[in-house]
Amino acid sequence: MFWIIVGLTVTVLAFETVVVACVVRKKHLDRWLPSYLFGIASCPRLNQPNIRTETLESSRDSEEIVTQVSGHRTPWERYVNDEPLDVFIAVCDHFEPDNARPARHIADARIDRWCADYPELFGNFADSSGRPPQHTFFYPQDEYFVPEYLDQLRDLCDAGFGDVEIHLHHDNDTEDELCEKLESFRDTLFHRHGLLRRDPNTGEIVYGFIHGNWALCNSRPDGRWCGVNDELTILRKTGCYADFTMPSAPDFTQTCIVNSVYYASSDAKRPAAHDRGTAAVLGVTTPPINHLLMVQGPLTLDWQNRTRGIMPRIENGDLLHRRPPTMQRLEQWLRCGVHVGGRPDWCFIKLHTHGCKDGNIDTLLGEETQRFHQALAAEASQRTNFRYHYVTAYEMAQLIHQAERGAAVPQRQPAEVLTLA
Repeated sequence: MFWIIVGLTVTVLAFETVVVACVVRKKHLDRWLPSYLFGIASCPRLNQPNIRTETLESSRDSEEIVTQVSGHRTPWERYVNDEPLDVFIAVCDHFEPDNARPARHIADARIDRWCADYPELFGNFADSSGRPPQHTFFYPQDEYFVPEYLDQLRDLCDAGFGDVEIHLHHDNDTEDELCEKLESFRDTLFHRHGLLRRDPNTGEIVYGFIHGNWALCNSRPDGRWCGVNDELTILRKTGCYADFTMPSAPDFTQTCIVNSVYYASSDAKRPAAHDRGTAAVLGVTTPPINHLLMVQGPLTLDWQNRTRGIMPRIENGDLLHRRPPTMQRLEQWLRCGVHVGGRPDWCFIKLHTHGCKDGNIDTLLGEETQRFHQALAAEASQRTNFRYHYVTAYEMAQLIHQAERGAAVPQRQPAEVLTLA
């Protein structure tokens, strides 16, 4: 009898091990789980430069500078211990009115609903700075069918509710073709629609980027949905200030680097080069040569939302139908603790969604999302050291640079006033 019980136990354990292994392989957890479990500081693909406070001391002007943050060393610990914490929330929307190629009146209705409902639903909410929720519309270059849609979005953004950046789906592309697509669409958004902005130092038109189908730097093993290994170089040369593609889990294109703000470069010989990089840290204000800023969203295992009550689901910051933003999800995002090294008092929460998909639009422009903003305000009123800020993708990138140079107080940097030409 004893050996029968032992045999059954071993069989059950072996079966469970096989099941777990299959799930890990299917969800590509092996790509990022080690970094998640052992800490991103131990990830061999992410260089961790030393914090350099001496450069901050010598750069003091009129701006108050922080050289060291006292208290706990992670955003989550600071949150639960009521230590000063500024949380920056950016919703980066893979905004595709023509998703699934609907009839024109359906796409029209999607745009009309966003532009009419968003100010009405969220105009009365205010973050710790008194600003309403912001939404960044990453518009697909390959779906630029109706120019009037961008004019409608521009009016919404001009009213103070967000920004427009560049999204791209492409397949079997070349460097020259990719460069032409990005430059042409960049110039169209700026000159025809009064969108994007100029870099205040170089005068160059700049933009934020999200790669369609997650395949940044030709990172899919089958080579589909990109074709350009050296994509980050093309992005930099055409004015991209930061990439906001990750996380892509459970897709195979997910990087081993997770929950990080870092810099990466690419080259023509190696795909998925953004799977290596150098972390953004306090005091290092000059990025590595030929590197692009990579802003990742939260990625973790959700043990409170399990598949069949057993396996945890993946929490990747995606706002979906029936997966709205909630305070429970906010706690998980804070646990991920995306921040600039040495600045745990500033936490960056980059969320993503496909805001024009059926179901998603009802959630994003519905009561569930309104309740989240109400709950955020209530939380901030109870926690005096907790401050939250609605920001655009561009503002998040600028705040990351502020954190690097040790700014004590976050300052939104408005885009240059644009004129159509």
